[in-house]
Amino acid sequence: YDFLQVRLQVQNVEKPLYRGTFHCFQSIIKQESAFGLYKGIGSPMMGLTFINALVFGVQGNTLRALGKDTPLNQFIAGSAAGAIQCVICCPMELAKTRMQLQGTGEYKLKMKNYKNSLDCLVKIYRKEGLRGINRGMVSTFIRETPSFGFYFLTYDCMTRYLGCEAEDSYIIPKLLFSGGMSGIVSWLSTYPVDVIKSRLQADGVGGVTQYNGILDCVRKSYHDEGWRVFTRGLTSTLLRAFPVNAATFATVTVFLMYMRSEGDLRECEPGPAIQQPSSL
Repeated sequence: YDFLQVRLQVQNVEKPLYRGTFHCFQSIIKQESAFGLYKGIGSPMMGLTFINALVFGVQGNTLRALGKDTPLNQFIAGSAAGAIQCVICCPMELAKTRMQLQGTGEYKLKMKNYKNSLDCLVKIYRKEGLRGINRGMVSTFIRETPSFGFYFLTYDCMTRYLGCEAEDSYIIPKLLFSGGMSGIVSWLSTYPVDVIKSRLQADGVGGVTQYNGILDCVRKSYHDEGWRVFTRGLTSTLLRAFPVNAATFATVTVFLMYMRSEGDLRECEPGPAIQQPSSL
């Protein structure tokens, strides 16, 4: 779904290749084979573990430093985590985007610019230096900072509202639902910025540069395609957001609850199960 999202976000409005999410999916399988859907997967696989570790680590430590678990502090801690992980996220998504756009509409690549995600980053660095590797950093920062704030705030509110406690027999479905909704809210909060980020990172592919910066990209995109341009690929994004974030949050929460309960058993005398807080 991430692959479909990028293809839809950056396609040429004058010569559109895809009419929507399903047509994009059909066209890629038909023109580029089923393996075409996995272009650029190496970059997320390399960086996703580090990003999740960084995000949850920074969020947890920031919340503890703030001293009080309130909705505002949840938003601040999440925003801090989102801002810091941009250092890894931006280059990772640049490589992913360039790989996903490579060989559009071709069953067998006639000319392969990049062998893999690492090769892509190396070649960009050699040609453009650190500035090239960090293309789209400002737009990534603008997207990720509030997005992760809403991400953790929504999860905290949902788990409190649903009453997610350790002894609850329905805790796993509740955590999955809370995590999935958190992912949807976080994407909806800053999705237009993601469209601009993708366009800036794809700019220059094929040797043609269209945009001079964020504001120029916003102005030209709106002028050529209207307000709907800022919702391109939203369907595929939301279809991906729910299951991915449901699994992520549920896994992290259950793991933390298990570790805390293990610590309590080692430190305390046997007794009734200690209730875990509904927030992380």
